[in-house]
Amino acid sequence: MQSKTVPNFPGYAAKAGIGWKFSTPFTLNWAIFCLWLLSPVPFYSSPLTPPDPFIQNPNSAMKHEFNAVKYDTLLISSQVFDHQGSIPSQYTCDGRNINPPLAIEHIPEEAESLVLIVDDPDAPGGMWVHWVVWNIPITLSIKENSVPGVEGVNDFKRNHYGGPCPPSGTHRYFFKVYALDEVLDLPASTDKKALELAMQPHILAFGEIIGFYKRK
Repeated sequence: MQSKTVPNFPGYAAKAGIGWKFSTPFTLNWAIFCLWLLSPVPFYSSPLTPPDPFIQNPNSAMKHEFNAVKYDTLLISSQVFDHQGSIPSQYTCDGRNINPPLAIEHIPEEAESLVLIVDDPDAPGGMWVHWVVWNIPITLSIKENSVPGVEGVNDFKRNHYGGPCPPSGTHRYFFKVYALDEVLDLPASTDKKALELAMQPHILAFGEIIGFYKRK
C-alpha cells in the first residue's frame, strides 16, 4: 500500500485513504478564531501602551494640522487653569496680558528643543495665532510672563505673546508644545505656517492643554 506523509500540525489527524479529519481541539480553536475576526473589539489589551491623545481629545490640533500623524505624547498642564477650564483674566487682554505658566512632562530623552504655539480656532476669520516660540531649551516648565525661546510673528503682527481677546462668545485656546530632535535656524520674522513647515520632520512628541475664555 502506498504511504502518505502528513504534516504534524497540532489539532489535525489523518487516516490513509480518507483524507483530513479535524480533531476537537482544532475545531474549538477555529471557532475562537472566527469569533475574533467578527468581533469589533480586539480580545487583547496592552496596559503598557500610552494613551492615544487623538481618542481622548478628538479636537486635538494635531488631528487636522499634521494629518493625524502619531507622535509620543507630552503631558501639558498649568497651575492656573485646568484642561478645558477657564483661563484667568490676567493672562488675557482684559488683564495683564501675560503668558500663563505651563508644566511639561514625558519629554523624550533625545529631544534637543521645544516649540510652543498658542492659537484660537474659534476666531471669526478662522485660526488666530497668539504666540509662536521655538528653540526653547529642554525644560519641565515655562514660567509666567516669560520669553522662553525665540519668538516669531503672531497674528497681532508682534513678536510676543498676545492673550485671549475674543470679540464675542467663548473661544478655545490651544497651548501646543512640540519636542524636536534639533534646534531650528529660523529668522524672527517666521510665522506659524513657516515654523510648522520647518519643524514637521523633526517632531518627536506633542502635547497640548486647552483653555476657554469669554469676556465679561
